[in-house]
Amino acid sequence: MDQEQGERELQLLLPAAASAAAAASRVLRRPAVPSPSPPPPPPPVVDVRAVRQQTADQMRQASAHRAYAERVREMARAELELAEREFARARAIWERAREEVERVERMKEIAARRLGIGPAAASAALEITCHACMQRFHP
Repeated sequence: MDQEQGERELQLLLPAAASAAAAASRVLRRPAVPSPSPPPPPPPVVDVRAVRQQTADQMRQASAHRAYAERVREMARAELELAEREFARARAIWERAREEVERVERMKEIAARRLGIGPAAASAALEITCHACMQRFHP
């Protein structure tokens, strides 16, 4: 009986061992699950001094550009002020010329009234008797 029981135990153990071996072989034969992504390569070795030098150069360039822009702005501002002064001077000259023309027109009207002649005749008479033209007029 011991022999029968031993055989029975062996038969019971064999299927359990066979199923465990089959499961293990299935696990080994299972296709590998791809990993999400390979680890990134290590960052390249950076020379800190070179980076600092490059940063300093960029800051120097930016400072030079800023200074140049400021100079150009100042020059433009100065040119604008000069143009405004010239325009004001031209406007003043134009105003003086307009006032002088008005003054001459009034003088012409007064002279025409004193002479008692019409506007057309007064114009001809004043052209001849005008102080500026009198120097050039030789009858």
